Amino acid sequence: MPTPITTLDDLLAHYGEAVPMARAKETAVINDAYRRLIQAAPFFAVASIGPEGMDCSPRGDGPGCVQILDDHTVAFADRRGNNRLDTLRNIVVDPRVALLFLIPGWNECLRINGQALVTADADLLDGFVVNGQRPVTAVVVRIDTMYFQCARAIKRAGLWDAESRIDPANLPKAGELVRSVVQDFDAKTYDAGLQERQAKTLY
Repeated sequence: MPTPITTLDDLLAHYGEAVPMARAKETAVINDAYRRLIQAAPFFAVASIGPEGMDCSPRGDGPGCVQILDDHTVAFADRRGNNRLDTLRNIVVDPRVALLFLIPGWNECLRINGQALVTADADLLDGFVVNGQRPVTAVVVRIDTMYFQCARAIKRAGLWDAESRIDPANLPKAGELVRSVVQDFDAKTYDAGLQERQAKTLY
């Protein structure tokens, strides 16, 4: 294994101090500029931590999937999934979360760190009804700090560039991935019906 860097002093000796603006741009307030970003984002990932370890979960629901409750608070629905509940289990015992928002075509990304709770509040859930389907719970996040991440990572990845797109036919399908771990799994049948099942159970 490579030799690890084990102290902050050693780490900073390699990098130096943060660029001043990288700290100055942080805010706990959803101003008009950040409001536009949150309302435009159709996708984000939420990271959480609990007794069984860390989790990072993708969330997507179209622009406005994260609702702004006030200048310091956002909320999002917990849509149908596999009922592992990794994120929710973590939040119930440790409220710390981090959100990373991506907006297709925008090379920056938005980051929020805060304190979360899981709720089944009826009035809040009514605001997340889609196609007549009401989520079981929602997550409310009180913002500790919020800031945009510069474009370098997304530019290096060419994330929104057409030439960066990969043909899914060259990658394993969902059923194949399951079979790579569960060897007697019927991947062919699973993959054949996957698109129809997903369409019926999005909400």
